[in-house]
Amino acid sequence: MSKLSPDQRNYLYLLEAERVGIHKSILAALYQVQQQPTLSNGDKGLGISPANRIRLEEVSSFVGQVQYAANTLRAITDTLTSKGWQADNLWDASNGYHTRSFIEAIATGYTPSANIPAACQLEPCNAQALWQAYLNDLNTDFQFDKLPQNLAYLDSALLALIDRLPRFYSGLPHQRDALLELLRVWRKLDTRAAAIASLNLTSSSDSELDRALTQFIQNISRHYQGIPHQREALIRMTQLWRQLDSREAAIASLAQNTSPEPSIKQIDPALIAFVQRVPQFYQGTGMQRQALTEGFRLWRQLDSRASALLALGLDAKLISLEADNPALLATVAAQLDRQLLDFIQRVPTVYQEQDHQREALIRLVQLWRNQVTREQAINGLTEDLKRMNSAPRNTPEAPPPPLPIVLPRRPDRWTPSNIQIHASIIPNSVFTWAEATHGGTRMPPDQETVDAIVRIAQLAQQARDRIGRPFHVTSWYRPPDINARVGGVSNSRHIVGDAIDFYCDGLTGNQLYWFLDPWWPGGLGRYASYPYLSHIDARSYRARWLN
Repeated sequence: MSKLSPDQRNYLYLLEAERVGIHKSILAALYQVQQQPTLSNGDKGLGISPANRIRLEEVSSFVGQVQYAANTLRAITDTLTSKGWQADNLWDASNGYHTRSFIEAIATGYTPSANIPAACQLEPCNAQALWQAYLNDLNTDFQFDKLPQNLAYLDSALLALIDRLPRFYSGLPHQRDALLELLRVWRKLDTRAAAIASLNLTSSSDSELDRALTQFIQNISRHYQGIPHQREALIRMTQLWRQLDSREAAIASLAQNTSPEPSIKQIDPALIAFVQRVPQFYQGTGMQRQALTEGFRLWRQLDSRASALLALGLDAKLISLEADNPALLATVAAQLDRQLLDFIQRVPTVYQEQDHQREALIRLVQLWRNQVTREQAINGLTEDLKRMNSAPRNTPEAPPPPLPIVLPRRPDRWTPSNIQIHASIIPNSVFTWAEATHGGTRMPPDQETVDAIVRIAQLAQQARDRIGRPFHVTSWYRPPDINARVGGVSNSRHIVGDAIDFYCDGLTGNQLYWFLDPWWPGGLGRYASYPYLSHIDARSYRARWLN
């Protein structure tokens, strides 16, 4: 087994820091300074040796070293607090990291007593080197760039959020996960199951779990002492509650806002699911038609229903003059229904999360469901979201599958300005512009490149038809900068646009080469280091190579 990369090591530090409620950078610093023991894969450890009932094989891998280092750091913190260390001895609140005295205490080493079975022996190390390595890892994470210079606000912000949180708890899965993580880290437990077991519930229902969790968090403020694991528990809860990318993002968000009120964006999946179901349940009733018309009006930011009807191709004044003509009114209603359904079917593909768009859809839901207030509509959508989170697929509560986009007519000739990402490059072909352009991230800059892509698509389709197997494209058009970045040669046909790297399930590159060689008119290549990969290009002469 080879050594882990720095990113892989950092990922393990993050996982274990989240598990035990410690600062990840201490683990990174221990690795940099300790560099012992030497592990079976040649990597170095974090200075952890077996103790008590922990066996040598449990700490002989890098994963084991990080896991037991985290356990040991938690035990060191507990030992220091039992000796009278206060919060400000452990944590520098204004800077948002541990005090130098705490890092120096870690550097002296640690031997756990027999009543701390999960901790190991930590070898002593150079205190100055450990402190510097700790600060260096903080800089590597760009923490100082992301966060305010003074983090003295953090504890009060965390408590302000937790104090008001029960009011906004609605039992959504990510909210429940946030509170369970808070409970788990606060009580120094290692698993979600252990956290739930610690509540001594009489049933396994979500409702009882929710009641116990909200009762638990109501007591957090009066028991908060600023001890590191308590702070980490609250930061972790904030991260999960707000669905943020990282611990640092959670801390930064609290500088701007301490409210636990969920973002209105939370209901977007439920809104889109509702919109997708409208055509299925539309019966042309007056209430449904009014809901869609009002939704359309707000979406288009029009000032009146008459303006909305006009935008839909109908003149409200003419309609009113023909109020006693049932046949005409029926025709008008059918035309209005077609326009409204066409609008609502396009919403999932054009929704850009703009405030007025969201409010238009909320109002549509409110009128469709005959609800009195906007809050009732939002509460109903939240309940939809809860059911969507747990509903088996193909049930009415599950999100409906998205409908594919209706493609416009194919142009007579492809140009850089009319490419349709999902369309086949040549008629009745399996190769699409999405494959050629890496999902639309590498668009051809000129007509020559477009024509080159079309040229190789025509030939590749012949090869695919002959072999009777799908081609899985790994690389097609590559702009010069990307080609250089991935190690391509300066005269690569990928830059031109008429080269494809691909593989076929169950076939080797050699098999494909021998099959294609007799008739392929352009370049044909294999890769010694990648035995299942093949290369074809549409140059004007035959070329064969093994890389």
